[in-house]
Amino acid sequence: MLPKHLLAAVIVASLSAGCAVGPDYVRPNVAMPEQFRGQAAVDHRHAAASADLATWWGGFGDPQLTRFVTLALEQNLDLAQAAARVAQARAGLGAANAALLPSGNVSAQAARVYQSVETPLGRVLNSTPGFDRHGSDYEADFNASWELDVFGGLRRGREAALDDYQASEAGAAATRLAVAAQTADIYISIRGLQARLKVARRQLRTQQDLLSTINLLYSKGLAADLQVSQAEGAVAQVQASVPVLEAGLDAAMNALDVMLGSQPGTHRAELVEGSDIPAAPQIAATGSPGELLRRRPDLIVAERRLAASNARIGVAVAEYYPKLSLSGLLGSATSVASGNLFSSGANQAAGVLGLRWRLFDFGRINAQIEQAKGQQAEMLAAYRLAALHATEDVENALSALVKREEQAAVLTQGVNSLGRARAASFAAYQKGVVSLIEVLQADDNLLRASDERAQAQTESARAAVAAFKALGGGWQPPEYEAVAAK
Repeated sequence: MLPKHLLAAVIVASLSAGCAVGPDYVRPNVAMPEQFRGQAAVDHRHAAASADLATWWGGFGDPQLTRFVTLALEQNLDLAQAAARVAQARAGLGAANAALLPSGNVSAQAARVYQSVETPLGRVLNSTPGFDRHGSDYEADFNASWELDVFGGLRRGREAALDDYQASEAGAAATRLAVAAQTADIYISIRGLQARLKVARRQLRTQQDLLSTINLLYSKGLAADLQVSQAEGAVAQVQASVPVLEAGLDAAMNALDVMLGSQPGTHRAELVEGSDIPAAPQIAATGSPGELLRRRPDLIVAERRLAASNARIGVAVAEYYPKLSLSGLLGSATSVASGNLFSSGANQAAGVLGLRWRLFDFGRINAQIEQAKGQQAEMLAAYRLAALHATEDVENALSALVKREEQAAVLTQGVNSLGRARAASFAAYQKGVVSLIEVLQADDNLLRASDERAQAQTESARAAVAAFKALGGGWQPPEYEAVAAK
C-alpha cells in the first residue's frame, strides 16, 4: 500500500502546482502605423449625417436599409451556423475542464446461475454434500479515478480549449459583421441599379421622342433616311442596356432575400418602389491602426488561435513526464449462500496509485513537439498577415470612399452641363442650325455621364460600408480581449 506521507505529497503537489510545462503565452507585438494614410481625407469629408461604429448602418438615414440589416442579423443562416460552432467549442471547453476533475461511476450486476450435473464441473460439484444447482450472485461497486496534473499537461489543454472557444465567439462576431455589411452592400447595389435603370428609361423616352420628331419631319420631306436610321439605332442602343440592368437587379434582389434567410422573391414587393441611393455618412472615429487588433473580430480569431497553438506545445511537452493517477474501488459482492450483500464480510475496497510514462517513446514525443511548434509558427505568421490585410482593407476603403465621392461631385456638375448642352442642341436642330448627329451625341454624352454618376454614388456608399466593416464596426469587443491586448 502507498505510504500515507507519499500519497499526501503527491496530492498537494498536483493541487498547488502553479506552473505548467511549455511556453507561457505572450501576445506578440505587431508593427502598426500611428494613423491611416487616408484618415485626414476622410476627416475632411462633408456628410449630412454621422455614423457610430457600433450601429453604423443607421447612419445612412435609410429606414429600409436599417430594417433589412436588423432582419438579416436575426434570420441569416450563416449566423445560425456560427452559433452552432460556438456551442461545439463551448462543449470542448467543458470537456477540458472536466479532465482536471476526478471521475467516478457506479456499477452493479445481478446473476442467476444454474449448474448442470452432466458437465465435468457439475459432476464434481454434485458429489459435494449440500450442493445446490441454483445460485444467485450480486455485486455493487463505486469506482473513482483522478489523473494528477502534476506537470500541467491538462491545464495546457484547458488553455487551448478556452482559446478555441474565444476564437469561435470572435468568429461568430466576424460572421455577424460580414452579414451586416453584405446585406447593406446588396441593398445599396439594388438602389444603384434602380437609379441606373431610371436613367436608361428616361433616356430611352427621350430618344423615342426624338425618333417621333424625325419621323414627322421625314413624312414632310424635311428629314433624310439617314437621320431616321441614326435615330432608330440610338433608340436600339439605349433599349439594349435595359435588360442587362434588369437582370442585375433581379439577381441582387434574390441575393438580398437569401441574406435574410428567406426564399428569393419574398421581399421584392418592398423594393419595387425605388428610392434614392443612400448617402455615405461621416465616419465618426476611425481610430488608430493599432486599435484594429482589439476591434476586428477576424484579428481576434487569429490571435486566439495563436494562443491555442502555443498552449498545445505545453500539451506535447507534458508527454515527456510521467502521468500519475489515483483510483479507488469501494463495493460489495456476494452470493445468496454467503449472506447479505452489504454485510461486513461482503465489502471490498482498493486504492491504486497509477503511473504511466512514455519512457522509451521520446522519438514520437519529439516529433509531436516539433509539429506543435510548427503549427504555432504558422499561426503567428497568419496573425501578422491578417493584421497587414486589415490595414490594407481600411486604406482601400477610405481611399475608395473619398475618390468616388469626388468623382460623383464632378459628374454631377458634368450632368448639369451636358443637360443644358443637350437642350440647346435639340433647339438648334429644330431650327436647322445643327445636324441630328450633334443631338444624338449630346444624348449619348448625357446618358453616359448620368449613368457614371449613379455608379459613383453607389460605389461611394459601398465604400463606406466596406470602411465600417474594415474598421470592425458593428459589435463591442469582449472584455477578455481588451485585457489581453494590454
